[in-house]
Parts: sequence; C-alpha cells; structure tokens
Amino acid sequence: MPAKILDGKKLSEKILEELQEQAMELKQKGIIPCLAVVLAGERPDSRLYVKKKQEACKKIGIESKTVFLPEKVSEKELIKEIEKLNSDNSVHGILVQLPLPMHIKQEKIVNAVSPKKDVDGFSAENLGLVAQGIETFASCTAKGIIRLIESTGIKIMGKNACIINHSIVVGKPLALMLLHRNATVSICHRATKNISDFTKKADILVSAVGKKNFVPAEIVKPGAIVIDAGIFLEGKKVFGDIDFEPVKKIASWIAPVPGGVGPMTVACLMENTIIAAKAFASKKWEK
Repeated sequence: MPAKILDGKKLSEKILEELQEQAMELKQKGIIPCLAVVLAGERPDSRLYVKKKQEACKKIGIESKTVFLPEKVSEKELIKEIEKLNSDNSVHGILVQLPLPMHIKQEKIVNAVSPKKDVDGFSAENLGLVAQGIETFASCTAKGIIRLIESTGIKIMGKNACIINHSIVVGKPLALMLLHRNATVSICHRATKNISDFTKKADILVSAVGKKNFVPAEIVKPGAIVIDAGIFLEGKKVFGDIDFEPVKKIASWIAPVPGGVGPMTVACLMENTIIAAKAFASKKWEK
C-alpha cells in the first residue's frame, strides 16, 4: 500500500486561519503584529522565500517590513540594521534570511537579534531554551516537521528517528524536540560513514541535504514516516532529497517537495511572530 501524503499546504492553511483570528484580537487591543525580514545579497531563492513570507503576513493580516542590503554589506552595517529593529517597538519579530554572504559570520549575526524577537529561533538563548524543553521560539522548520509527524496520529515516543542534517536550522533543534518526545535520535551528516546503517533502522526519517534523490528507497525502512526537507532547484523545477516515487511505495507517510515542509515552515514563522506580539502586548497591558 503506497504511503499517505503529508500535505503541508493543507495543514499550514489551517494554522494560518487560526493565526488570522489571533492577529485580529491583537489589533482590537491596539497591537499590530509586525515581522521584519533582513535580506543581504541578491540570491534569487532567498528573494523567493522572502516573498512567500510577505504573502503569508498579508494573508493573516499582519505587517511586514523588509530591509534589503547589498551583497558586500559589512558585519558592522548589518548588525546596526538589526539593532534598529531590536529597538523598534512596532516590530515584534525579526528574521535574518539565510544563507548570508560568505564574508559574514552567521553566528555573530543571528545572535545580534534580540531573543524576544528571534522568531527564527537561531540565537544561542533560544537554542538553549529548546535544549531545556522550552520550544516557544523553536526553529520554524523543526517546528513544522514536528507538526507534520504529529498530524499522522502516530506516537513519537519509542520510535527510532534519523535526521540527515546537523544545522541550527533543522538537525540540532529537531533532534532536541524529538528527544523531548522520547524518540531515540541519530544525526547524520557529511562525515557520517555508512548512512544506511542509521536510515534503515529509522521509523522516522528526515533529510535536509539539498541533493536531488539523495535518499533512495533501498536505504529506507519499510513503513517509515519520511520527511523531505531538502530543496534542489533544477531550472524552474523544485526537487527534494527523497527519491519520491520508489520511497512512496514502501513508506507509511511521506512529505513531498514542494508542498510538505515548506508551507509548514512559513506557517510556524507566522505563529512565532504572533507569539512574540502577544508577549509584547501582555507587558504593555501590565503597564
């Protein structure tokens, strides 16, 4: 029996509808939620991602601001722009679009964002909170993947999970979130030898490498939940890491590319922005 499709678009639409109502409630109390995106460089894929985030903001009725900076922007100039947004009370969430230009240190920039506005969840403080089990501002992609897995109705507890990625965007926060739900987690990366030794045991398999058909059916455990979080552009077509059709025949559930993790990442970004706006509002009301 072929795998059931994890429809991230459908699930994200439901989340966005709920957030639209929450945004309206905030507006009635004088708070207009606002997300600011900082984009350095001219990468077409980054501009496309920013456009999707702007569209999502419009859909749920919140404000969006975009700060466009040149490819050659210095770290000092970039941090200065972030600090302006940190001190702007009309901005509740700040996202620095990754990847950054090669000459800029990612860690320095993501940690320049105020943890209270770090809706991407990449700062040391918010990653540390996730390690403690506090997922308020967990990585949007990791959050979205957890939501997709939970939507199957299958319990994560006791499952073997394998993640092919060890970045702060996916692998590290997702591993922590799965551990909190009592999964047994393996993390694979470019230095891992014999990846199939891990993937073949995985009840939950997540890949975020960015290589077309990186995961063939022969290294997937029959009946596994398979989440494709990889993106590979070939002309105007988008592909994921999973060799979709063969893997679909043996998995129990599968999240495709496009239409799986991508929409969920954007929905969780909107959710984090609303959470940040609510936190700001509650402090303002206390005054």
